[in-house]
Amino acid sequence: MSLDDLHLSLRNLTPEDYPQLETLMDAVYHDIGGAWSQHTIETLITSFPDGQLAIEDDGRLVGMALTARVDYDEFTNPHKYDDLIGKREVILDAPDGDAMYGLDVLIHPEYRGYRLGRRLYDARKELCRSLNLRAILAGGRIPQYHQHAETLSPTQYIDRVARKEIHDPILSFQLANDFQVKRLLRDYLPEDEKSQGFATLLEWNNFLYEPAELVLDTRKTQVRIGAVQWQMREFDSVEAVLQQVEYFVDALSGYKSDFAVFPELFNAPLMGLQDRAAQQDQVAAIRFLASFTERFKAELSRMAVSYNINIVAGSMIEVGEDDRLYNISYLCHRDGEIESQAKLHITPQERRDWVIEGGDDLQVFDTDAGRVGILICYDVEFPELPRLLAEQDMDILFVPFWTDTKNGYLRVRHCAQARAIENECYVVLCGSVGNVPAIENLDIQYAQSSVFSPSDFAFPHDAVLNETTPNTEMIFFSDLDLTRLTMVRNEGSVTNLKDRRKDLFDLRWRDWSWKSGGRPSGADLDES
Repeated sequence: MSLDDLHLSLRNLTPEDYPQLETLMDAVYHDIGGAWSQHTIETLITSFPDGQLAIEDDGRLVGMALTARVDYDEFTNPHKYDDLIGKREVILDAPDGDAMYGLDVLIHPEYRGYRLGRRLYDARKELCRSLNLRAILAGGRIPQYHQHAETLSPTQYIDRVARKEIHDPILSFQLANDFQVKRLLRDYLPEDEKSQGFATLLEWNNFLYEPAELVLDTRKTQVRIGAVQWQMREFDSVEAVLQQVEYFVDALSGYKSDFAVFPELFNAPLMGLQDRAAQQDQVAAIRFLASFTERFKAELSRMAVSYNINIVAGSMIEVGEDDRLYNISYLCHRDGEIESQAKLHITPQERRDWVIEGGDDLQVFDTDAGRVGILICYDVEFPELPRLLAEQDMDILFVPFWTDTKNGYLRVRHCAQARAIENECYVVLCGSVGNVPAIENLDIQYAQSSVFSPSDFAFPHDAVLNETTPNTEMIFFSDLDLTRLTMVRNEGSVTNLKDRRKDLFDLRWRDWSWKSGGRPSGADLDES
C-alpha cells in the first residue's frame, strides 16, 4: 500500500462502527474467541466514550483501542481477565476509578508497519493525563511463549524479551512504548494457548498525576521570576538603601512575580557610611555591615508580606552565635516565614580580607511556587551541591552573585548553565553592577544576570530563557513552567538524573551535628 493512498484520522469509536469492528476483531482474535458482542461494545462506548479510540482510512476502520477505568490498587494485584467482565459480558468500567485499563489494541494486518499502534498508545497516554488518572494498566499476552515453554519459564522468557534476545509481538511493543512489567499473571486468559494462560501486568505511570485530595493544595506550575540587576552606589543612609529595595520589590510585585531576587551582598555600600580611614580595617568594616542585617531581614520580610511576593534577599553578612562571620542568603516567604542558606565555599578574598567562614547546612526550601535551592556565587562552581539539591526534587536554583571581572563572571555563568543541564532544573543568576571607588573592596562589578533551563526541545535552543544587558541596572522577568521539568526528567531526549549509574557511585551529605555537641553518624566515623 502506498503512503500516498493513506488518509488516516484518529477519533472515538461510535456504535455505528460495530460491523467493521466485529470483522477486525474476528480476523485478529480468531484464536481466542473473536469479537466482543455488539451489546458489550455499545455498553462500553456509552460508559466511557473518550476511552474508545479508532483509526480510520477514508471511512475504513483499520485500528482500534478499547479501554476501561479501574481501581489502581485492585488491579495492580493478581487478577484475571474475567475480573474485568460482568454479567452478559459487560466490561466493568468504573467511572470513579483512578487508572485506565487497556483491554484491546488492534491494527488491520494490511496497515501494520505504519506505527498505528503507537499512535493509539500515545492517544491513551494523553487521555490519562487529561483525566488526571494515576496510570494505564494492561494485561499483556505473550503469544510467542509457546515456542520457548520447554526451555524457559515465563519469567525467563519475559526477561529475554526485555533484553531483546527474543521478539514477542505484543510484549516487545508494549516495552517499546514505556510500559513496565509489574508482575506475572497466571491463568489470566486460559483459552490463550499460545501464551499458555500467562500474561504480564504492565503499567505506564502518569508522572503528572495529582491525587484528588491534593488538588486544592497543588503548587503552582507556572512561576514568574523577577530579578534585580542591582547597581552598587554610594548611599547616605540605611533608609535610602531600603527605599531603593522597596522600589524594586513594588515594581516586581506589580508584574505579578512569584519571586523577587537580589544579588549577593547587595547592601555592601553601607560600609561607605564609615569614613575611608575606618574602612582600612576591613574586618571591622564588614562587622559594621553585619550590624544592619537584622533590620534588613525584618524590612524585607515585611515587604514580602505586604507586596505578596517571595524575596530571595541576595545575601548579607551575619554574626553567628560563635561570633564568627557568615555570608547568608535569606528567603523571605510571602506568608512571613524567613529561612536562610549560608554560603558554604568561601573565596580566598573573603577569607583573607573579611575572615568569613563557610556554613555547614544545605537544604531545599518548599515554597508556594516550587521547591527551590539557593547557592551563593562561588558555591555554584561545586557540582556536588546542586546535585544534592536535585536529589531532593529542587525545581529552581537561585544563585545571587557578586563578581568583579568578566572572567570571574564567566566562571559562575558557565558552571550555572552546566548545573541546569545536569540537574534538569532552572537556574537564576542575579548579580550587581557599578563602580564605587569610594568604598574599599567595592571598586568594580561585572554582571549579566540570566535564567538558564535544561537543554532539550521544550526549552530555548540555547537553554537561555532570559538575560540582561551587561553592566546595566535593570529588572528582568522569566516565566518558568515546572511541568516541563517533570516532562524532561521522565521523557527528555536524555534523562540525566534517571540515568546516573548509582551502582558505580553515590553522593552523600556528611553529618556535622558533632560541631554543636552531637556526634557524627556511623557512616562518617573513622573506625580504623
